Amino acid sequence: MSAAARAEVFLRSLVYLAILAFVTPFYAAAVLLLAPLPRIPRWIFISWWPRGATILARWLLGIRYEVIGREHIPREPVVILAKHQSTWETFAFSGIFPPHVYVLKRELLRIPFFGWGLALFSPIAIDRSNRSSAMRRTIELGRARFAQGFSIMIYPEGTRTAVGAHGKYRLGGANLAINLGAKVLPVAHNAGLLWPRNSFLKHPGKVTVIIGKPIDTAGATPVDVMQKVETWIEGEVARLVHRAKAAH
Repeated sequence: MSAAARAEVFLRSLVYLAILAFVTPFYAAAVLLLAPLPRIPRWIFISWWPRGATILARWLLGIRYEVIGREHIPREPVVILAKHQSTWETFAFSGIFPPHVYVLKRELLRIPFFGWGLALFSPIAIDRSNRSSAMRRTIELGRARFAQGFSIMIYPEGTRTAVGAHGKYRLGGANLAINLGAKVLPVAHNAGLLWPRNSFLKHPGKVTVIIGKPIDTAGATPVDVMQKVETWIEGEVARLVHRAKAAH
C-alpha cells in the first residue's frame, strides 16, 4: 500500500471513529428514554445504532458486504454460533439476523453510554469467573429470551481471533442449545481481513458472510455439536480467506 493510500485509510478510520464517538452519547440518551418499551420494539430501535455504524462503514470506509445462505435462518429462535474476527460483525449482524441477544461478560454493561444502551439490548450478562453459575444463568435467561422471541448469539471461541488463527471452541453454546432443545446456526465470515482485531486502520473491500444450514441438537452431545460447528466454520473461513488473498 502506498503512503498516500495508507494516509487516506488512516484519515477515513479517524473520521469514522470520531462520528461514532459523537453520536453514541445522544443515541444512548434516547435509548434510556425508551426503557419502558417491550423488549422486541426496544431491540429494533437500539439495533439502528449498529446498523447505522455498518452503513457508515460502507459509505465512509468502503466496507461492503454480501450474505450467502440467508434462507437458512429459521423462523423460530436458534442459538447462533459465529466466528469472531472483528468489531465489524458485532455491528453488521444486527441488520442480518432477526432479533437476537448476546451472551457477554457483565463488565461491558458498566461502560458509560455504550454499556447502558447495551444493557437495554436484553443481553445475557454473566460472571465468567464462576463457570458453573454462569452456565446456569445462561440457560435460565436463554429460556426466557427464547420465550420473548429472541435468538441467542454466541462467539464459541470467546474472543476475537486474528485472520488465520484458530481459537479453542468452548462447549457453552452447544450445551445451551441442547438444554433449550434448539437448533444451532453456524456463521462464517472474513471481516478480519478488512477490519482486523485491535487495529485502528479499517480497509475498503467486501466482507462475505456465510450462514450454514441449522444443526439439529436432538440426541447429540455438546462435543458432537461443537465439532460439527467448528469443522464447518473453520473450513468456510479458510476458503474465504484463501479466495480473498488469491484475488490480490
